[in-house]
Amino acid sequence: MNDGYVIETRNLTKIYVLGGEEVRALDGVNLNVAGGEFIAIFGASGSGKSTLLNMIGALDRPTSGEVILGGENIAKLPDRKLSRIRREKIGFIFQTFNLIPTLNATENVMAPRMPVEPNRRKLEEKAEALLRMVGLGDRMSHRPSELSGGQRQRVAIARALINEPSIILADEPTGNLDSKTGDEIISIMRSLNKEKGETFIIVSHNPQIASTVERVIHLRDGKIIKEETH
Repeated sequence: MNDGYVIETRNLTKIYVLGGEEVRALDGVNLNVAGGEFIAIFGASGSGKSTLLNMIGALDRPTSGEVILGGENIAKLPDRKLSRIRREKIGFIFQTFNLIPTLNATENVMAPRMPVEPNRRKLEEKAEALLRMVGLGDRMSHRPSELSGGQRQRVAIARALINEPSIILADEPTGNLDSKTGDEIISIMRSLNKEKGETFIIVSHNPQIASTVERVIHLRDGKIIKEETH
């Protein structure tokens, strides 16, 4: 594990107004994540876990408080800088895979990097290497409709790594998979964490994930109510 924190949230609060009433999706959350950690955020629906992930991933802005990413408070940065941070520092893995149906596996992995990489062949070679790493060396030319759910999630993991981010955020990465395939996806993420030092923050309901991570953060009503260290 690297020295220092790659992520800190300080008194992080997010308030939505629904039907004229304020809803505190996050209520003063303080969280520190060290480089190379493999942690999970657990909580019932509406607990604020996905909101917290969106704040850390620069996908949404807090009502108040700070999100410190690599020593920089990103909470009030302009949109253009947030876009650069998402592209360069953060990899995203979604429950619904979010693959582009008209592109094959290699092209889907390349997609986040294509706007800034002029050498297409170099990028293609990198994408192919990542697909081999996640066990899809024989599926590179297949489109999402020709892949199983587990294979699509492997493509999504490779895509999350294409920009060499320092942090991987996974929102219910096994939610659309059967238990056996879900276990395989968890194993791949854990291997990437151990072998490459990638920092993983996983939002999940899957109890199997809780047994594999180093730390579990439990949220309720927008607050951290408990932390477990394994």
